[in-house]
Amino acid sequence: MSQELIDAITEMREENALAITNQLLDEDVDPMDILESCREAMGVIGDRFESGDCFIPELILAGEMLTQISEILKPRMETESTQELLGKVVIGTVEGDIHDIAKDIVTFMLEINGFEVTDLGVDVAPDRFVEAVKVTKAGIVGLSGFLTLAYDPMKETVVALREFDPEVKIMIGGGQVDEQIRQYTSADAYGRDAMAAVALAKDWA
Repeated sequence: MSQELIDAITEMREENALAITNQLLDEDVDPMDILESCREAMGVIGDRFESGDCFIPELILAGEMLTQISEILKPRMETESTQELLGKVVIGTVEGDIHDIAKDIVTFMLEINGFEVTDLGVDVAPDRFVEAVKVTKAGIVGLSGFLTLAYDPMKETVVALREFDPEVKIMIGGGQVDEQIRQYTSADAYGRDAMAAVALAKDWA
């Protein structure tokens, strides 16, 4: 990880963060390592928000920085892919949460690894996830949430999905999500990062 990049993001130095990202790429740093630094930085910002040390404007600015960083990284990550479709995934940020950077990165990584992804966006109610699975016939659902307030909506969404289709596979991720939260929500698995999400999807495909 790059502590310099983490510091730039957490200190809201936008231009500096983008410059560091380009510098790391020029030094042939793996884009996935750069994304890991971004994930670490967002974890710090999330903790500050939860403790009242930063507020919505800072969250929005951090999200904008990470969106720009991901756009810089995407051309380095895209691969020539002629592989057949592995499966269908529905993904979204759960109700009450408006953060999309982690979700967007997971969506991108799933797509370049052979999955057809339906991205429902942010603040997605449980019934919209159910409807999307019904329409797309997706066998995998990804629930994203950055803040602790997302845990209950995640749990409610898992319940709704299970009632509709007990066989659907559900992964959760984002923010402070870990194995304990997976157990709380009764999801099938949690993905620590985008590559973990891809590995889970491939296992379930």
